[in-house]
Amino acid sequence: PDKIICVGVNYRPHAEEMGRELPEWPLLFVRFAGSMTGHRCPVVRPRASTRFDFEGEFAVVIGQACRHVQRSEALEVIAGYSCFMDGSVRDWQRHTSQFIPGKNFDRSGAMGPELVTPDEVGDLASLRIETRVNDVVMQQGRLDELIFAVPALIEYCSTFTELLPGDVIATGTPGGVGAARTPPVWLEPGDRVSVSIDEIGRLDSVVIDE
Repeated sequence: PDKIICVGVNYRPHAEEMGRELPEWPLLFVRFAGSMTGHRCPVVRPRASTRFDFEGEFAVVIGQACRHVQRSEALEVIAGYSCFMDGSVRDWQRHTSQFIPGKNFDRSGAMGPELVTPDEVGDLASLRIETRVNDVVMQQGRLDELIFAVPALIEYCSTFTELLPGDVIATGTPGGVGAARTPPVWLEPGDRVSVSIDEIGRLDSVVIDE
């Protein structure tokens, strides 16, 4: 993709567990293509940190070049949807107020298993998302918990940049991330992470060390 735009703190329960106020505008950061891998491919815990966290997300893939899209027309520019695992290196993410270092280690995230077209998915608000680590449920949410829903995100992003076919918008993660748990839960080599979304499928990843 030309762009992978990610939305931070976009589920109400996740904002609460991280001690953040609800944002007035979408909190955006970017991932580079090299930071991502595919379904059933390893995700890599970098040698620079052991604070490797999981974030299951719903991803939107843009289907046509577009700019200044109104939210009432936003669904018309979508090619499809997929599952997204926004692997996060938390200490590097928190070096400054900018998330980019902690979100862009090589092959730290994943997307898949396939692209599902909007006509196969139907109403987005009712979709459930779940993240498991070693078959234990860690995150659960519904898309109606999004602070900024998909049309609002497309309207906002297309205002400041032209969205191109293949661009990805990862819409944020529900509550339950490892960093917010007591004690924290960090991914270890050999851990299996799965992100499941109704009507879309299940993205499977296994963690390896760099």
